[in-house]
Amino acid sequence: MIWAEIIEISKIIDSPQIDRKAVQAAFPPQFQPEITSQNSDVDLVKITIPGTRGRIRGGDQPTLGIIGRSEGIGARPEVKGLISDSDGAIVALATALKISRMLEKGESIAGDLIFTTHLCPRAKIMEHYPVPFVISKLDMQKAIGFEVDPAMEAILSIDATKGNRILNQGGVAITPTLKEGYLLRVSEDLLDTLETITGKPPLVLPLTTQDITPYSNGLYHINSIMQPGTVTSSPVVGVAITSETAIPGCAAHSTNPSDLETAARFVLSTAQKFAQGRCSFYDPEEFQLIQKLYGPLKHLTRKETNIQGSTSN
Repeated sequence: MIWAEIIEISKIIDSPQIDRKAVQAAFPPQFQPEITSQNSDVDLVKITIPGTRGRIRGGDQPTLGIIGRSEGIGARPEVKGLISDSDGAIVALATALKISRMLEKGESIAGDLIFTTHLCPRAKIMEHYPVPFVISKLDMQKAIGFEVDPAMEAILSIDATKGNRILNQGGVAITPTLKEGYLLRVSEDLLDTLETITGKPPLVLPLTTQDITPYSNGLYHINSIMQPGTVTSSPVVGVAITSETAIPGCAAHSTNPSDLETAARFVLSTAQKFAQGRCSFYDPEEFQLIQKLYGPLKHLTRKETNIQGSTSN
């Protein structure tokens, strides 16, 4: 269970000013987060956890990236307290904290893990259908450029996905795998993991072509959950924290802690299986065949300039 870490991280970042020392102090000394201030409103956080047989130590096990996708953890001064859009950041940091404490007690993990997120306690609120959403005070391309580390060989992108009328079920859902402009079949391994974690039929978030293109092109996006896939050739799967009704990303006190803990357990279980080579995000042979049949789709990730994107959180 990851309740303690969810609560601890939530308490630390529920503030108009990010206490960098408090974030770092929560982690064991050997797993200290790297925190970089981009401006007075944004801090970037990276936590690297080496595996026993990971790339960092010269091993052969792949590296998993876990991104806490968030446009803002707060929307001050209009809204006080943590907002719905903080979910991704909380889950990523709490899972990193849980794993670091497990390793400190003598557990091990084979492959390297890289956790990234960005913390913006004063995000902007913008009108949008069906509910208002928030926009970080850090440019999306800069945020994604930091969050996607080149060493990540597969990525889980965690994001609150409540500001829509698409899934209409509360809990945790996963997306199809995105790789180089292709939306591939949903990973059977990840479906199995989600089913085991929740004890329920797994939820899958439907996506459109618009959702996997860069924000800058002016198209409607369900949210930023798949944006990491626009800057990497590694497979990306979204971990969506959902709700039955449309909830604004800027809504305070609307986070369901139970859903966050479920998402964290899913990420933890996936990380352990991936590090052992027991979790595949996609079928490499099928991907080669689809490219041979229909050609590359990388142009879908092309950044368009001087266009304001449209999103829903």
